[in-house]
Amino acid sequence: MTILVTGSTGHTGRQTVRLLAARGADVRALIRSPVRAGFPEGVVAVQGELADIDGMRAALAGVSTLFLLAPNTGDELHLTLTALNLAREAGVRGIVYLSVYQCDLHPEVPHFACKLIAERMIRKLDLPATILRPAFFMQNDLRQKPMLDHGLYGHPVGHRGMACVDTRDIAELAASELLRREANPEPLPLACHDVVGPHNLTAESITAAWSAALGRTIAYGGDDLDAFEARMARHVPAGFAYDLRLMFLGFQEQGSPASAADVAALTRLLGRAPRTYADFVRDAVRGWEGGR
Repeated sequence: MTILVTGSTGHTGRQTVRLLAARGADVRALIRSPVRAGFPEGVVAVQGELADIDGMRAALAGVSTLFLLAPNTGDELHLTLTALNLAREAGVRGIVYLSVYQCDLHPEVPHFACKLIAERMIRKLDLPATILRPAFFMQNDLRQKPMLDHGLYGHPVGHRGMACVDTRDIAELAASELLRREANPEPLPLACHDVVGPHNLTAESITAAWSAALGRTIAYGGDDLDAFEARMARHVPAGFAYDLRLMFLGFQEQGSPASAADVAALTRLLGRAPRTYADFVRDAVRGWEGGR
């Protein structure tokens, strides 16, 4: 039987594909341009995208387990619900769905609300799924390099404390859950896991980590959400820039901290402590210095 991975070229998806291939799984990766896939040997790159109904039907043919990672776009909800319906019609007996941490506490954030509705669909239809709820990706901060080069950290995270997680830990748990469901001949019941790092981060702790790793002072760019939205709108659609503004507003006003119980539960699932933000920062700096 076969595992289909969507979102296969992002940080989480690509690492999930790699881990599955390393453990001998039969992996099919959905990608817009298979020619540029660069996947491990044995992984089948299938051309398609979530918006292509016929392409998704073809990609799901013969698939027993699905990793569903939908892009944060204006049509995310439609894409997600359609993919879940198509998987159900195709007889997929195991799904791992990438949601978001505490989406129920921030329904005003559009991409959080999309995931909350998808979770409700999974529960209402009793789909055989694992819901992974990762916190803010540490790897999102790789995009900060141009600002870091000028001594600034630009994400307006605020000072209340927010959970963050390394995408390598998300991928490790995703691969384990996919293989667990793939190995079972019958559909397994619903599972839901929060995926967080070991520390709650603030502007102060984040800039301290970058300052230590880079050997120079990194200052916080501030809480100005108008400036952040305008800066983001130069690189992403305006609607998504506003979506991110609302997310960071929630972080500033309420925080998004992980509990000790969340961290302990993930530690048990991984069999080790989750990676720290300092670990991520050191690895990022080593990669930049090595030209990666």
